[in-house]
Amino acid sequence: MVKTPNLIPKHEILSESEAHKVSKKYNISLDKFPRISEADVQVQKLKGKPGDLVAISRDDPTGSYTYYRLVVKD
Repeated sequence: MVKTPNLIPKHEILSESEAHKVSKKYNISLDKFPRISEADVQVQKLKGKPGDLVAISRDDPTGSYTYYRLVVKD
């Protein structure tokens, strides 16, 4: 049996307090985070709206990483 790797990393919408903690940790305002469209398939599945911060968890052979994207209107 051949295992197919999951090509779509885990996405989750952060609560307002979690987003504030991430913003404070990286010393950056929310509007300075890289952006992701509200039309993105994963954002739509999570019912994300403009202003939400999305945490994207990725794994590769060297470790696990979390990226953050701010949901914006198209």
